[in-house]
Amino acid sequence: MSTTRRTDEGHGRLGSTLSGVAVALGCVLFLGGFVWGAFVYQPYTVPTGSMTPTIGAGDRVLAQRIDGDDVRRGDVVVFRQQSWGDLPMIKRVVGVGGDKVACCTEGRLTVNGKQIEEPYLPKGEDAAATGLPATTVPEGRLFLLGDERSGSMDSSVHLEDANHGTVPRSAVKARVDAVAWPLDGMLDPTTAFDGLPGGGGSEPGPLRLQLAAVVTGAVLVLGGAAYGPIARRTRRGAGSTGGAGAGGRSGGTTEAAGVG
Repeated sequence: MSTTRRTDEGHGRLGSTLSGVAVALGCVLFLGGFVWGAFVYQPYTVPTGSMTPTIGAGDRVLAQRIDGDDVRRGDVVVFRQQSWGDLPMIKRVVGVGGDKVACCTEGRLTVNGKQIEEPYLPKGEDAAATGLPATTVPEGRLFLLGDERSGSMDSSVHLEDANHGTVPRSAVKARVDAVAWPLDGMLDPTTAFDGLPGGGGSEPGPLRLQLAAVVTGAVLVLGGAAYGPIARRTRRGAGSTGGAGAGGRSGGTTEAAGVG
């Protein structure tokens, strides 16, 4: 066996080993990303346009399962409140326990007397369809509004309830991080409430990292699986070229011997 052939076979074995490792690692990342995502996130379909333009009617969203105690102002959350129909609803948190929420001063929402710039509202729309009397949010509860204030069944509609339209933190099931369909991607974080004591929205979950794991895994699987056929085709081509060269040299030697 020639040195060249032994070298090619060694390279082939190494390439096959690396290809197998890439496929195995890719499978772990790909499947692991999906499993991790399924454990952390839950999909929801938004039935109404009350969160327009942030989330439209019929959109599919991915919401991270979190504890209600982790919710902060500005978060878009999924919750269930029996007195509101006991169905999953999606609204934005604008007030937490101890906040005084009111509207409207110059068309803007105020929290603890501070006017809030809300860039997520539809252009030209006031922060409330009608005046919102000052309401103090009880401790352990949340005040929630839809981004489409003129047509949202939210805290402003339930002010006459025993808890003045607020819901307990325990009613929150998840926080919306992204719109999965249509492919709008991650929700833009808002800084609207950053100037208040306690700050604004919470940090998004690990969705970007999970997607990176899935994409990287897919690339490794496809790349590793494609390496084998490509390498074999390359080795065959090299072998054919080498065989032709050897034959040419043999012919030349025979001819020279005959002339001599």
